[in-house]
Amino acid sequence: MSNELDALLKENRLFQPSDDLIEKSNIQKWMKHHEITDYDELLERAGNDPEWFWDELARELEWFQPYKNILKWDSPHAEWFSGGKFNITHNALDRHIKTWRKNKVAYIWEGESGQVKKLTYYDLYRKVNQMANALRGLGVKKGDRVAIYLPMILELPIAMLACAKIGALHSVVFSGFWSKAFQERANDAQVKVAITVDGFYRRGQIIPLKENVDMVLDDIPSLEKLIVVQHAKCPVQMKSGRDLWWDEIIQDQERECATEIMDAEDPLFILYTSGTTGKPKGVLHVHGGYAVGVYATLKLVFDLKDKDIWWCAADIGWITGHSYIVYAPLLMGATSVMYEGAPDYPDPDRLWKMIENYGVNVFYTAPTTIRLFMKHGEKWPQKHDLTSLRLLGSVGEPINPEAWMWYHKHVGNRQCPIMDTWWQTETGMHLITPLPITSLKPGSAFKPFPTIKADVVDDNGKSISEGGGHLVIRTPWPAMFRTLYKDPERYVDAYWSTFPGLYLSGDVARIDQEGYFWIQGREDDVLNIAGHRISAAEVESALVSHVKVAEAAVVGKPDPVKGEEICSFVTLKEGFNPTPRLKHLLREHVRQEIGPIASPAYIGFVEDLPKTRSGKIMRRVIKAKVEGNDVGDISTLANPEAVDGLDHAL
Repeated sequence: MSNELDALLKENRLFQPSDDLIEKSNIQKWMKHHEITDYDELLERAGNDPEWFWDELARELEWFQPYKNILKWDSPHAEWFSGGKFNITHNALDRHIKTWRKNKVAYIWEGESGQVKKLTYYDLYRKVNQMANALRGLGVKKGDRVAIYLPMILELPIAMLACAKIGALHSVVFSGFWSKAFQERANDAQVKVAITVDGFYRRGQIIPLKENVDMVLDDIPSLEKLIVVQHAKCPVQMKSGRDLWWDEIIQDQERECATEIMDAEDPLFILYTSGTTGKPKGVLHVHGGYAVGVYATLKLVFDLKDKDIWWCAADIGWITGHSYIVYAPLLMGATSVMYEGAPDYPDPDRLWKMIENYGVNVFYTAPTTIRLFMKHGEKWPQKHDLTSLRLLGSVGEPINPEAWMWYHKHVGNRQCPIMDTWWQTETGMHLITPLPITSLKPGSAFKPFPTIKADVVDDNGKSISEGGGHLVIRTPWPAMFRTLYKDPERYVDAYWSTFPGLYLSGDVARIDQEGYFWIQGREDDVLNIAGHRISAAEVESALVSHVKVAEAAVVGKPDPVKGEEICSFVTLKEGFNPTPRLKHLLREHVRQEIGPIASPAYIGFVEDLPKTRSGKIMRRVIKAKVEGNDVGDISTLANPEAVDGLDHAL
């Protein structure tokens, strides 16, 4: 970067885990077993011998044939556990059926309407086998691609595991995307079979997914069959010879199915990045290294125990759901909660009620969800007994310190450490994260996971100790993506060519004097104000730290003198109203929190900010509005009406 990103916010509050939590943690027991005395020694030993570290964890999984090499690294191409024979579904299901976990609950599923279903490991095993047999019966074989376009229903993990069992690659498309996005991804992957649903529930309304997808199926030439789950029982048109009901194709299938023995480096799935700009990138993950990486991080970061109830409140359509709703929890033999609907429907205490009902012990969600609940107020979590919680987690974007504090105080009762995890679709697993034994600073993702060497560099690739810069990773890791599907040149160009030998994350970060990493957002979220490079995330964080503000979105508006001016949109907490005086107070608040250079030139009050159905604020749309440009396709927004609200705010 031409100028160092100005790191203007300072956060010095420190939170320590309890002695009891440390003593009982999986990481503490793991270190004792390996005669490691403390966290620093763990980092040193793992850093000096990463192959030892990953070999120890890989041995906790079941291999049909042992691997010959732990790592072959020819930058930017990695092979982990080569020579090993493996299948992730065998490790997620088959091996548990031979143990006491056979009748343990794997998933507690709750529909938006309150319907509850529970599946044991044995239930799940048999359902996966039936779908695997059905797919084989349709001609799906090892290496074929299957598109899965399903909401948060149990058939989604069943379909993924069935594909993996027979060696087919699944490509899950988030159910909140419109059908054109599905078509684009299905064509890129040249899928043979697709799986969808008649409809699903969102805020009490039925979303007719089959009806939507019908509009594009004729434009997917590789598609032979469409499997349809009956869920909402809404009317659909079934095309003879192409469309098949899920229940009908599995009803006569055997409940046993031979598992395909895979090479550790055989592909497991393709997951496309959101594609809000440009062609979506088909991120390719493999069976062996991905399994080891997600298993290790769930075990050591989130400290899951056999009796725990785990809830990752993400959507399986994203990498968080792939890694920490489907694969890692099942690899660990854990019990997971899975929820179909909106987090605040029909009331803002929906999640807190479910935590109380199921006795959830470890809860993982996104900062945008936390800010949503901040807006509703602490009275909603206070209605429920949340004392079953032991650990909390954050994922998806940087969490601002005030949201961290609210989460810690009102959800965690000041007792639960927050594992603020940084990672990406491409990384597959947590790379920068606390552990249950480490000291926490609100808003910091802490430090790299053992063996991971992360750094912050300037435009010349030189490490910088002050200010912000490009976040890079210097070392390979097991769950790293292997390439971009059918686009190996883009894999190299987009991630490995800017600084040869270093993985370019596309995020901006800084490292403080104690070595804590502070993720400041995407590189394209950096504002250039009168020659100063200021993180939009830091300005947003300063605004949200005001007692009356629930959420904020900040973009740059071109200015002939300064280069850009700061333009902010703000939603207020319940009980507060927008006034000209409040605009003035917020500008002064940002001046006090960061400095005069970061004070917004424009502040607009809105009822809601435009967001994707996964809850991410669509800054691209906001920036287009501010600049007077066409906002483009907004069909993926959860609340397109919020776009019109921007016009009245400035």
